[in-house]
Amino acid sequence: MTTQPFGAQPMSPPQHPDDRDPLAWVAPLVASVVLLFLGPTALFLGGLSIMATDSCGSDCSSALTTQLSVIYGTIGIGGILTVAAYVVAWALPWKRRWTVVRACVAAASLLPPLLVVFLVFTLPAP
Repeated sequence: MTTQPFGAQPMSPPQHPDDRDPLAWVAPLVASVVLLFLGPTALFLGGLSIMATDSCGSDCSSALTTQLSVIYGTIGIGGILTVAAYVVAWALPWKRRWTVVRACVAAASLLPPLLVVFLVFTLPAP
């Protein structure tokens, strides 16, 4: 048993100021607004991209068919990743130490729709 001198107080844990981030909602909200327009655009353009094969039928170039496969794979798997990243961006604790992670996850939720739009606009010639 240790004894303390008379009048000594036991050490208390250091007091931390409230580290709640008052702007934690900004990154997920910006991602929400951008996804509101970008998501349907990516789905619409990705769905219409198959029309690039109308002129060539089954004789299309392998570059075109490969890029169309990447577009549809990105719509499928990227859609799941977009929703997951979007939910994580809103669900992270609203503390200052999570600010950078929240912003990165919110930005990552935009990458699959952006990739689809980019791939649609850079389709190779049939």
